[in-house]
Amino acid sequence: MEPTAAPTVLIVEDEESNRTSLEKIFQREGFRTLLAEDGRAALDQCRKHRVHVLLTDLMLPGMSGIDIIKALNTISPDTEFVVMTAYGTVETAVEAMREGAYDFVEKPLKRMQIVKTVRKAAERHALLAENRSLRKELSALRNREIVGSSPVLRQSLEIATQAAPSTANVLILGESGTGKELLARHIHRHSGRDGLFIGVNLAALPETIVESELFGHEKGAFTGAVGKREGRIAQAARGTLFLDEIAELSPNVQVKLLRLLQEGEYEPLGGKTQRADFRLITATNRDLETEVEAGHFREDLYYRLNVIAITCPTLAQRREDIPLLCDHFLQLYCRKNAKPPMTLSPDAVRQLMVYRWPGNVRELENVIERAVVLSKGNTIAVSDLPEAITRAEQQVGELIFSIGTSLDEIERRVIRTTLEHTNGDKRLAAQLLGIATRTIYRKLEAQRSGESE
Repeated sequence: MEPTAAPTVLIVEDEESNRTSLEKIFQREGFRTLLAEDGRAALDQCRKHRVHVLLTDLMLPGMSGIDIIKALNTISPDTEFVVMTAYGTVETAVEAMREGAYDFVEKPLKRMQIVKTVRKAAERHALLAENRSLRKELSALRNREIVGSSPVLRQSLEIATQAAPSTANVLILGESGTGKELLARHIHRHSGRDGLFIGVNLAALPETIVESELFGHEKGAFTGAVGKREGRIAQAARGTLFLDEIAELSPNVQVKLLRLLQEGEYEPLGGKTQRADFRLITATNRDLETEVEAGHFREDLYYRLNVIAITCPTLAQRREDIPLLCDHFLQLYCRKNAKPPMTLSPDAVRQLMVYRWPGNVRELENVIERAVVLSKGNTIAVSDLPEAITRAEQQVGELIFSIGTSLDEIERRVIRTTLEHTNGDKRLAAQLLGIATRTIYRKLEAQRSGESE
């Protein structure tokens, strides 16, 4: 982990001897120091530098300390302020705190007191900055856009966007790691509902608490229910409830969910009947029809859930999105790991394009994160990828040509075999061959013309 940068304190004091003395104190304490003799100079310093803590005298020529705080609340809103005040002017210091100052110290200054106060202000700055960063990161995670432009992905997104404003239940199907929750969040964002998106992974909850988690309970409803608990259904009021791994739902809870969907009401454990207003989206990586036939899932509930079904394509079905996804994850994990921008070598891209991706987009994300962390340069090479991916060519197959085979025949077979591998996707085939898509069309047309002669 990189060492934390020293906090910067800007000392605003019109008396040069006091400025110099304070500068020496804070430099010895490990602070980075900036100096200003009046308010105008302080504002200039804050425009040029990131100031963590501003230590200012209240009584200054021109602009007062309070005037500086008011101005910097706009110019540098993240800066913390500590004011120095002479004996008998505490009321003015309190006014400064109403304007946003963190604290004040009285003159004559005591070294230990002023260092302690400024250090606490710097810690508060760091804590607030970390909270803002975490909130921003959490918001970004919640609002991650689905990356890709392949036809199969666009088709799923078009259905999701069209269904979003309706009240119809949506069932999202797809293998693990294909982005089912991202698609559910996409539907919620475009739904126009002003409530929260509440996601529940049913496979991660013990069966004994699923009912309480969903429907809530009253105090004393069962052993250990020491207080009232609001369920996820209530939390999703006017919003969206997303139930992932819906096939894991027990028969007992299936009955209660069916009643909720039919009647629009439910009963918390030990409580009275309540009305519900939420949009339901469910997801599964299993074949629900097979589960119904096996008697593991209620048929009537299945049809309630399966009003609009959307399938998340596997990564193997949208290989042309791999370069876009790689760029996206590279930017994400370079930022998270404080690394300079990185790129993938052409050979690395080719290896990623031919791999099977059994773990889908989630596996690709993990691979890119690993490469960003372990790569020693700014370009990720094939050697930075896991062994399973570097061996991927063996899974694709080989073409063997006899000596004397014409170049035209070699070109024809290479293009046809690559198109078979990509299920006829000419753009992906062109990427694998390192040529333009229009070249594929031109070569195929020429081959068809030659065959017809």
